Amino acid sequence: MANIKSQIKRNKQNEKRRVRNRVFRGKARTFVGKARLAINTGDQDNAAEAVRVAVSALDKAAEKGIIHKNNAARRKSRLMKRLAELQS
Repeated sequence: MANIKSQIKRNKQNEKRRVRNRVFRGKARTFVGKARLAINTGDQDNAAEAVRVAVSALDKAAEKGIIHKNNAARRKSRLMKRLAELQS
């Protein structure tokens, strides 16, 4: 446990940010998982919509600095690649 005032404040700030970040990271993971599931089922329309929502969630997380922009780009690329394989 911190004894220094500045560190106590920093710990409070870190906890607030951690909780806030979990929301966006969790949404991104959830939507990516749903998109993968939709792609695996083979329903093209449903899969395309699920991928669109997942890409949006990844973009929002990257925009807020919760995940790195290259991490979001890599995950979007993998989703789009799997979607393209399904549609061809």
